[in-house]
Amino acid sequence: MFEFKENTDYDLIGMGEVMLRLSPPGKEKISQSETFEKNAGGSELNVVSGAAMLGLRSAIITKLPKSKMGHFIRNKIRYGNVSDDHIVYDTSPRNRLGIYYYESGVYPRKSSCIYDRAASSMCSLRMGEIDPDVFNQAKIFHISSITLALDPGLRETALEIIRRFKETGTLISFDVNYRAALWSEEEAKPVIESIFPLVDLLFVSEETSRRMLQRKGTLEEIMQGYAKDYGCRLVATTRREVVSPTRHNFNSKILFEGEFYEEHPYNEIEVIDRIGSGDAYLAGVLYGLVKNRDIVRALEVGNALSAVKNTVQGDMSASSIDEIRQVINSHKATGPQDEMVR
Repeated sequence: MFEFKENTDYDLIGMGEVMLRLSPPGKEKISQSETFEKNAGGSELNVVSGAAMLGLRSAIITKLPKSKMGHFIRNKIRYGNVSDDHIVYDTSPRNRLGIYYYESGVYPRKSSCIYDRAASSMCSLRMGEIDPDVFNQAKIFHISSITLALDPGLRETALEIIRRFKETGTLISFDVNYRAALWSEEEAKPVIESIFPLVDLLFVSEETSRRMLQRKGTLEEIMQGYAKDYGCRLVATTRREVVSPTRHNFNSKILFEGEFYEEHPYNEIEVIDRIGSGDAYLAGVLYGLVKNRDIVRALEVGNALSAVKNTVQGDMSASSIDEIRQVINSHKATGPQDEMVR
């Protein structure tokens, strides 16, 4: 099992942009709706907040405009049990908060996202704004490729931050969360592959492995390839089957020390909001690794948290570890079960 740094201020620190999410009520279309529901969203925040709700001590490195909208996001970060000690505030005249619009689909209309995040305050984050003490404060540092795609200057900052955390013995968690709307496969592939040798915990979907990263073979061979070629110690792949926008099946597979771990899938998940469910999986796995020091338990918590997140409105997970334990026990159970927790 992993050896984590002892006596750290945080179990987990993430780095990434936190945006304003605007969504039409219910299943309305963006072009139809006259009102939007306001929330906070961002891949890395979803991960550290999901893990914090379960019980990890978490923080996030991000940059927000010093404005009422920035304060709204800061309050959402705090609501997610995440420390705001490493938020940088942008006081420049051109400060702005990135926005994305999310439209929830119903078959045959697919869900969709529209980004409005160019030149956001996060894009201007540079090393001189980072507290150097942060590199000794975490057991795990987490980042996704979304952060690398936003801005060339931010990319250099992120790469240096990854290296600095790695030098202090912090485990590096990396989600190959490819977004075609942000950069091309040709641009993304060499940047992402350059990070792999630094990564301890790699999260990558089978589709991304085959398409953008052009890996070949069976899924198991692809996962083994990351461990062999780059030294990644844990490789996790999620497997989502979209029956319809409101019905999903979900499972995952983890490779650790040459062994594969898997359980039977969560079938017929009733989807209220799928955004952040992949991040919830990462949060559950990271929680299991730190708190339980057990791969099987990490996989179980990751799968359960992801399944439950699909049933929750908004980007961030909102489950306690007690709720997730009940979900896991129910998932494993055979025979009749109570239809209500009371």
